[in-house]
Amino acid sequence: QGQLVESGGGSVQAGGSLRLSCAASSYRHNCLGWFRQAPGKEREGVASIDRTDFATYADSVKGRFTISQDSAKTMLYLQMDSLQPEDTAMYYCAADRRGGGYCRRPIEQRDFSYWGQGTQVTVSS
Repeated sequence: QGQLVESGGGSVQAGGSLRLSCAASSYRHNCLGWFRQAPGKEREGVASIDRTDFATYADSVKGRFTISQDSAKTMLYLQMDSLQPEDTAMYYCAADRRGGGYCRRPIEQRDFSYWGQGTQVTVSS
């Protein structure tokens, strides 16, 4: 079944940085992603990465966020730089065992079967 465990959220000032982490097994999952959800808003895809390290980003975070996996393929990361108040949200990691082109397109909730518990990111102005 697998388990995703997230960490790294917190509060920062605008312009600051955070790195989110998610424990995930590369041999179990072919696609890993990050979503975020602010109160009263729908959950939106942030970034995804497949087993070949091909990364895809939402337009809103391109140039500021970087998704990556460690060399041992045991951890998923989201490096967030130049954070803005609009980035404030609960961030979730997600995974799916399926392969396919969906992981190289803007990701949707329906593509993922496994989810972390979420970690809060708050950016103050």
